[in-house]
Amino acid sequence: MADTPGDDRTLRGDATPLPDSHHVNVADAAAQFNELQRVLSIRSLQGGSENTDRSSTERDPEKGETREKGFDLRAYLSSSNDAQERAGIAHKHVGVTWENLQVEGIGGAGHKLYVRTFGQDVSSFWFTPFRMLYSALQTAVPALRPELPLTTILHPSSGLLKPGEMCLVLGCPGSGCTTFLKTIANERKDYARILGDVRYAGIDAHEMAKRYKGEVVYNEEDDRHIATLTVAQTVNFALSLKTPGPNGRIPGMTRKEFDDAVGSMLLQMLNISHTAHTYVGDEFVRGVSGGERKRVSIAEMMATRAHVLCFDNSTRGLDASTALDFIKALRVMTDILGQTTFATLYQAGEGIYELFDKVLVLDKGRQVYFGPPSEARAYFEGLGYKSLPRQSTPDYLTGCTDPNERQFAPGHSERDVPSTPEALEQAFMQSRFGAEMRESLGKYKQKMELDKSDQETFRQAVVAEKKRGVSKKSPYTLGFTGQVRALVIRQFQMRLQDRFQLITSFTLSTALALIIGAAYYNLQLTSQGAFTRGSVIFAGLLTCALDTFGEMPIQMLGRPILKKQTNYALYRPAAIAIANTLSDMPFSAVRILIYNIIIYFMSNLARSAGGFFTYHLFIYLGFLTMQGFFRTFGIMCTNFDSAFRLATFFIPNMIQYGGYMIPVFQMKRWLFWIYYINPLSYAWVGCMENEFMRISFTCDGSFVVPRNPPGVNKYPDGLGPNQVCTLFGAIPGENIVSGRNYVNFGYGLNVSDLWRRNFLVLLGFFFLFQLTQVFLIEYFPQYDGGSAVTIYAQEDSETKKLNAVLQQRKASRKGKSEDDEIAKTEYSEGMKETATTKFNGKPFTWESVNYHVPVPGGVRRLLHDVYGYVKPGTMTALMGASGAGKTTCLDVLAQRKNIGIVSGTLLLDGKPLALDFARNTAYAEQMDVHEGSATVREAMRFSAYLRQPPSVSKEEKDKYVEDMIEVLELQDLADALIFSLGVEARKRLTIGVELASRPSLLFLDEPTSGLDGQSAWNLVRFLRKLADNGQAILCTIHQPSSMLIQTFDKLLLLERGGETVYFGDIGPDCHILRDYLSRHGAHCPSNVNPAEFMLDAIGAGLAPRIGNRDWKDHWLDSAEYQGVLAEIENIKHSTSNDGEQPKLTLYATPFLHQLRWVVARNNAKLWRSPDYVFSRLFVHAFISLFVSLSFLQLGHGTRDLQYRVFGIFWSTILPAIVMGQLEPMWILSRRIFIREASSRIYSPYVFAIGQLIGEMPYSVLCAIVYWVLMVYPMGFGDGTAGIGGTFFQLLVLIFVELFGVSLGQFIGAVSPSMQIAPLFNPFVILVLGTFCGVTVPYPTLQGYWKWLYQLSPYTRIMSAMLSTELHGLEITCKADEFIPFNPPSGQTCQQWANEFVTGFGGYLDNPNDMTSCRYCQYEVGDQFFLPLNIRYENRWRDVWILFAFGVFNFIATIVASRFLRYAKR
Repeated sequence: MADTPGDDRTLRGDATPLPDSHHVNVADAAAQFNELQRVLSIRSLQGGSENTDRSSTERDPEKGETREKGFDLRAYLSSSNDAQERAGIAHKHVGVTWENLQVEGIGGAGHKLYVRTFGQDVSSFWFTPFRMLYSALQTAVPALRPELPLTTILHPSSGLLKPGEMCLVLGCPGSGCTTFLKTIANERKDYARILGDVRYAGIDAHEMAKRYKGEVVYNEEDDRHIATLTVAQTVNFALSLKTPGPNGRIPGMTRKEFDDAVGSMLLQMLNISHTAHTYVGDEFVRGVSGGERKRVSIAEMMATRAHVLCFDNSTRGLDASTALDFIKALRVMTDILGQTTFATLYQAGEGIYELFDKVLVLDKGRQVYFGPPSEARAYFEGLGYKSLPRQSTPDYLTGCTDPNERQFAPGHSERDVPSTPEALEQAFMQSRFGAEMRESLGKYKQKMELDKSDQETFRQAVVAEKKRGVSKKSPYTLGFTGQVRALVIRQFQMRLQDRFQLITSFTLSTALALIIGAAYYNLQLTSQGAFTRGSVIFAGLLTCALDTFGEMPIQMLGRPILKKQTNYALYRPAAIAIANTLSDMPFSAVRILIYNIIIYFMSNLARSAGGFFTYHLFIYLGFLTMQGFFRTFGIMCTNFDSAFRLATFFIPNMIQYGGYMIPVFQMKRWLFWIYYINPLSYAWVGCMENEFMRISFTCDGSFVVPRNPPGVNKYPDGLGPNQVCTLFGAIPGENIVSGRNYVNFGYGLNVSDLWRRNFLVLLGFFFLFQLTQVFLIEYFPQYDGGSAVTIYAQEDSETKKLNAVLQQRKASRKGKSEDDEIAKTEYSEGMKETATTKFNGKPFTWESVNYHVPVPGGVRRLLHDVYGYVKPGTMTALMGASGAGKTTCLDVLAQRKNIGIVSGTLLLDGKPLALDFARNTAYAEQMDVHEGSATVREAMRFSAYLRQPPSVSKEEKDKYVEDMIEVLELQDLADALIFSLGVEARKRLTIGVELASRPSLLFLDEPTSGLDGQSAWNLVRFLRKLADNGQAILCTIHQPSSMLIQTFDKLLLLERGGETVYFGDIGPDCHILRDYLSRHGAHCPSNVNPAEFMLDAIGAGLAPRIGNRDWKDHWLDSAEYQGVLAEIENIKHSTSNDGEQPKLTLYATPFLHQLRWVVARNNAKLWRSPDYVFSRLFVHAFISLFVSLSFLQLGHGTRDLQYRVFGIFWSTILPAIVMGQLEPMWILSRRIFIREASSRIYSPYVFAIGQLIGEMPYSVLCAIVYWVLMVYPMGFGDGTAGIGGTFFQLLVLIFVELFGVSLGQFIGAVSPSMQIAPLFNPFVILVLGTFCGVTVPYPTLQGYWKWLYQLSPYTRIMSAMLSTELHGLEITCKADEFIPFNPPSGQTCQQWANEFVTGFGGYLDNPNDMTSCRYCQYEVGDQFFLPLNIRYENRWRDVWILFAFGVFNFIATIVASRFLRYAKR
């Protein structure tokens, strides 16, 4: 066996090798436990020769911080284990066997999925009915179903892992490691077909999934948590649902004591006790660091106390020392508790590797090795692979499966060494390891069949852990009510701690109530107050009910967490649906109560306790019902756009058929049934009946016919015998109108239905929507994600040629691999050639860099007096423990910080940083933020076009991009859409996008994080080539192997507090670094990875530092420190003086050039986002069509006149639709812009203009579709303006769309996040809609609100459209629309009412009759709109004012984009 680089377990210089296997020798096992105990327990390290004795809680005077109290995991687990055995609590030992396990996914060989476009969606829409019919037919006749092409992800593999064993799964990306872990963890939904037999202690996978789901768990690579919960709350929640019942706990131990003990143990074991009360956080909420968040994920999973654990790359984002501590903790838990552990780890160090009992190596889904880790390297060397002693074993094993990396032993080549996945698999099956695996599998299976003690003990232990009353067959530890209770507490905490959301929702709700209350202030019990009472009730209910529209995206955002926690068997999905409603009630009840009090009493509704509380009950019940309605859609739909389409199918009908706009007896006969299945109608009717049963009106003013016009005194002032009241329900000769009669005659309502019908039906709807949520989330859950599928853009003639060239060059390289060494040399020469031109690197120095940030109660220093430099042609690594300030230091040096105070001197090429520093340097950030709908080639070209100077031709830039694609080995993914790329490909792309600018200095933040060892090695080797070509590189790095760290020239090492520990050369075999450490008492053994040792030496992990003096003091007193200062001075004096400097500009390219490419990218994005664009088109068409169906072919009566107004008023809802959809899209685009703006790629003005230009073609299309379906079905254009007038309406609608888009973008620009933006919408829409003169007519508008009437753009929409449609429209009343009255005896109708008709307009149908006069209110449409302050001659003025509003929003958006980024770092 080759001399492998050793293990990093040794912290004190004693290189005692670990035993080869963990279950062979008792003495060895005991020795190893002592070793582990020493590492994991600070207490056990007291009294060492190099450490002074120090109590575990003593303050470190050098650091000014208190160390966490020492924690002995082994002692803790052993003692609790013994206590459990004494109490007779059974153990769960679950061995896992898999035999001929084969996994298949959808998509055959060479099968590509192409992105759908807007054009395809529109054309396929017309075939929807046929597709639905055919799909129903396929369901009925299975023979018609097409055979889906399947691809084998995991070829048949077999093996077993006994209780107390750990298996490391290794393989290159795409080899099937994640698929293997998911299948072992029984997560099978993502795959098309799974063959073979997997058993857990002899129990088959089906029974395991049904009854013991929570005993087999999978920890995914991504960390998904509720951002506004603290670390302790997150872990305690999982514990509260998995606390064993009385039979599963030590006698006398309460649930709370158990939870506290285990919770504390988990936090201490993972070294995150100090973060217990910190928010977990995410990219929007500031919380714990990325490494700490990973540990929270691990703690949450361990809290489930499952016995088969699958960890998928769980050390990602952890520094080497923390990763090792974690795996050692896992080793102890696995041994003492008898767990069965599978893990796939990227960049695993030798020490981590040797802690495992088995290693499984996969190559393209085939099992090429399964056996002891200690013999794996020798096995591959025996096959003919070259021995690489300095390479860590995990990297060596994966390297043997990588065609680009593997090296054959001298005298061997591809011809005589198994090198294809199939050949390697065959070799393994024929080897002694294959035979041993089959033999042990057979024996174990036989044992499981004959001796069922493990299985029975496991079953008994699971039953004992259940709380009393939980079914033995249930996979859950807690009963349904217990789950709901725990979830209610969690959801309540989450809402309570999301202060921003809480404050904004209460503020907004109160503001909306104040607006509605002020618009309808102090309504009087007169005729005028009758219709407006109906309006205020409708406005109050609708605003409150539609506020719940925001529930849809919230349901979707919570899906990944729901999926993870239900897979852990923490709770049934149905429990969350009920818990959401219950936990929300305390907040919504208070909010709606305040809202209702304001509206009810400001508008002077019936002042009685019974009246108010009945009103509140109906409004709140309506709110809860609509909340359930929208949550149902959020659960049911796969994405927001489909939910949005479905919701708009219902919302217009709910508003239209609520009973307010069209009374039920006037609805079209084929549509009136909508009224009866509409929850809003019952809420509105209940409020109306409650109000009007308590009041009566005085008939006066414009509701008396005939009455005195100005200057005439002919008619009585009150209600005389020859006058009538036009209010619904008025009795001739009486001037008091009963409210009951008013609602009965006007709306067909019966007040006795209040409780017996309206309340009961509304309550029924509330429970119905609770049930639909429970049913859908339980039986038809919609989870995002699934198996990762790469999606491509269709090739055009240019990309087809380019891809052919790339593939040809790739194949020619592959073909040369006959003679391996020559091939390798040529490959690297080729890479050198491709990284063509020499980079124009410049030296970069920094001196005395300090960084302070504001914190509650003062400021905190994150960096302290950091010195260093980067020269062209060198690579410098920036390392340190988690939380030492690596990324902070990189951000400060790259000038990316925009909060806090930076002091110190930074010089590029000996000169202070100039205006063009940001664009001349490249920064590959850790978060790979890209425009997801662009392809790999498009993203790199975009960067090259805008970051390389205009003097470089487009052809040169294109060629350079093709070279970069080849260098980064992205040939197969050149046309892949970025959102569908895997972690590794996305990381390469991030670097490619930055390199496309040909920078003078390259910063990288953890470029190898999330990559496997092989990919990390490829990437660092590639960076080395860049450096050799003159590039200056500075990068932070986690967990480097001993080979990886040697690739770098220099190291800047930081400890907590941003203190420098070392800056200088590393040297071959790290000898310079090791010499420095050993001079100060930290001797690195020859078989230990120096990169990991140095972190342990300075006290970065659980173990204390070596030596009794702080390492920063060693550094400040060292000769190396003085050498750095001297070298910085030398660089400053020896830099070039170019004489005349070229003119500096902030951006590399001119404004129009930037705009051209930004608009082109936006157009491509929208074309490839059919859900977004087609949803908007569909919603416009649907609303217009449904409104038109209600008002089909309107006549010339007075009621038709009113309906024309309502039909036009619906066009004011268009901005609300556009805004709701556009804001999230805009904010996501801004995230990408913030990343790109920090590199000065293009200006904020270009960003804002580009966003608007991209939206305009679709906005015009939506306006045309809406116009066609509005104007012609309703029968518009009968007035003087004629057909030309209808085209004028189209112009108005286009301007309405422009206004909606520009307003949505402005709100997006001023909003910090996607959660906040929608909160502005109801406020804006309500203000604009309420004061435009329709719901509250202009004459009745309170004087102090008339300025808002003039300011509202909706005023211009209504006046321009109404005046055009109604001008010159002749009105002919229908028989039931005439107002009948009798003239005094002896007078004709004409004689009695002539002055009235002349003064107020309208006409008499029978002027010469002596009785039963029939008066029609309007003769021509103008008589309707003139009293409303609308003039036909002002229509062009109004339409251009509307346009000016759009332009103003646009300018405001540009300004906001320039000054508001909301990117604090």
